[in-house]
Amino acid sequence: METSFIKALAEIVGAPQTLSDPESLACYGYDSTPELQARPGAVVLPGSAEEIARVLALCHGAGVRVTPRGSGTNLSGGSISFDAGVVLQTSRLNRILEIDEENLTATVEPGVITSALHRGVEARGLFYPPDPGSMNISTMGGNVAENSGGLRGLKYGVTDDYVMGLQTLLADGTLLKTGGKVVKDVAGYNLNHLLVSSEGTLGVFSEITVKLIPRPKSKKTMLVHFPKLEQAALTVSRIIAARIIPATLEFLDRVTIKCVEDYARVGLPLDVDAVLLIEVDGHPAQVEEDAAGIREICEKQGCSFFQTAADAEEALRLATARRVALSALARLRPTTILEDATVPRSCIAPMVQLIQETAKKYDLLIGTFGHAGDGNLHPTCLTDERDHDEIARAHLAFGEIFEATIAMGGTITGEHGVGVAKKKYLPRLVGGSGIKVMRAIKNAFDPAAILNPGKIF
Repeated sequence: METSFIKALAEIVGAPQTLSDPESLACYGYDSTPELQARPGAVVLPGSAEEIARVLALCHGAGVRVTPRGSGTNLSGGSISFDAGVVLQTSRLNRILEIDEENLTATVEPGVITSALHRGVEARGLFYPPDPGSMNISTMGGNVAENSGGLRGLKYGVTDDYVMGLQTLLADGTLLKTGGKVVKDVAGYNLNHLLVSSEGTLGVFSEITVKLIPRPKSKKTMLVHFPKLEQAALTVSRIIAARIIPATLEFLDRVTIKCVEDYARVGLPLDVDAVLLIEVDGHPAQVEEDAAGIREICEKQGCSFFQTAADAEEALRLATARRVALSALARLRPTTILEDATVPRSCIAPMVQLIQETAKKYDLLIGTFGHAGDGNLHPTCLTDERDHDEIARAHLAFGEIFEATIAMGGTITGEHGVGVAKKKYLPRLVGGSGIKVMRAIKNAFDPAAILNPGKIF
C-alpha cells in the first residue's frame, strides 16, 4: 500500500492507530477460521464514528477496499482482508453509552465485549440473553454482523431478536440511522433486519441499541447422561413436545465428552454416547415445575444419570462441560475445523449419525456438540492442515455433511455466517434467484464493492 495513502489514514486516526509494519499486519491476517490467512495492506483503529466515516470516505474515493473487524473470533473467514486492503478495527469504540431502565434498552459502541454488556445490565437487574461461546472476547459489532446465537438461543432467540436500532456508516462514509427505542415500527423496509447478518458487506456499525428484558428470578441447571445417542435426541423432541422451553438445551457426543473430561475434569462419564446440559429459568414455581417435567421425560427415555446443580457454583461447573467443548477438542490436533450445520430438531439423531458415519468413511476424528434445542450442531474435525491428504478428506466430508443438511431442510450456518468458508454452498441453499436478490442489495448499498469484498458471494 502506498506510503502517501497510509499517511492520509494516519491523519484521520493518528499515527499510533495506523499500522503498516509487517509484524503488526501479520496479527490481523487471520481470524478463528482454520487454513485462511492473508496480510492486509494497513490496519486502522478509529476512536469515533466520525473517524470511521472519514476513513470510509477516503477509501471509497481511492477505490481501496475495507474489511471491518472486531475481536477476530469469526469462524468463516469474514474478518480477513484477502486483497491487501484496509482492516478497520473497532476495538477502541468500546463504551456502553446508555442503559435505559425506563425503555429497557442498552446502547453501545461496536467494540463493547459481549460479556461486559451482560455484566453491566445484570447489575441493574436486567438481562441481555444472546450469549455466543466467544462472549468473553467477541464484540457487539461482530455479534450483530454475524447474527450470533448462543446457548440460550432456544428460549430467547439470537442477536437479531434484540437489535432495535443501528447507526451504520455506509461505504462512502454516509451515516444511516435505522430503528430506535420504539417497540413497534413498520415504516418502510426493515433495514435493521437487513443489516444484521450482513457480515460487514453493507456498512460499519458505529452505535447499536438492543432490547433488554427483566433478569430471570430463578434457574436450575441439569446434566443428563444417555447410554445411546438416539435416547438423547428423542429426549430433546419430547421436552419440546411437552411445551417445556428450556433456556439451554445442549448436546455433547462421545468424542466431545472424552475431550472435555480430559481437559476440565468435571466428572463426565466416558461410557455413554451423549449428555445433555439443560437449564430452565423464570419464576421459581415455573422453574420447579419445568425441572420436574424434564426429569420425568429423561427417565422415561432411559437416561442413566440425572444431576441437578445444588447451587450456583455447581451450576457453573456443570455448564463448564459445554462452555469448554471447543477448547477441549482443540487440544487434540494442531488444526480445528469447527462447523455449523443446522437441521430441524427432528433430524438431530440422523444428522449426528450421518456425521459419525462420514467421519468413519473418510478416516477422520470428528466430535459433535451444539445447541440441540434449536437443531444447531457443531461437527468439529480435529486435523492438521500440514497433512494435505487429511485436509482434503475433511473438506470432502464436510461437503457431504452440508449436502445432507440441506436435504434435511436445514441450513449451512446457524450462527457462524457464510464469509469465505461457506460461500460455495450458498447457491445450493438459496438458489439462483436468492443470489441475484442478494447481489442487488449489495450493489445498492455498496456499488463500488469496497466493503468486505469476496465474502458471502
